[in-house]
Amino acid sequence: MLEINHLLNSLETDLKRIITERQLINPLMIGVRTGGVWIAEQLHRRLNISEPLGLLDISFYRDDFSQIGVHPNVKPSQLPSQIEGRDIILVDDVFYTGRTVRAALNEIFDYGRPNQVVLAVLIARDGRQIPLSPDCLGARVELSSEQRIKLMGPDPLIIELQTIDSGS
Repeated sequence: MLEINHLLNSLETDLKRIITERQLINPLMIGVRTGGVWIAEQLHRRLNISEPLGLLDISFYRDDFSQIGVHPNVKPSQLPSQIEGRDIILVDDVFYTGRTVRAALNEIFDYGRPNQVVLAVLIARDGRQIPLSPDCLGARVELSSEQRIKLMGPDPLIIELQTIDSGS
């Protein structure tokens, strides 16, 4: 069983190391809706980041947008007008194929070219399809193709492992 506080503590420790190693100056933390925002809210508070938390909704940047259409709960992204040259910490809940992160990077770069982007995720699982990987994480897990991780929240944050019925 994955325990949320243990994963957050591990992610926080890893992120503090990266901030020091890469010398991030006044970083802007951005959470990917929805689960990534919940994780980012926790980390933002724990790390005492002074800059307001950025919120990113990548719905229009997904590579399957033309196939699945607009999600009914699309919300506007909330990013500062100045991204150019900034150190950014991009936070998501689960890293799986890399497609969400690719979409998030595309949207961020539409706002400007950051100095560097650090990817922090609560859980990384196997299934990568795009050559991206997290810089820091709470845990790495191996799941079958029928299993999914679902984060529910925001208060309390709960991780649930689901098995999808393949219909056989």
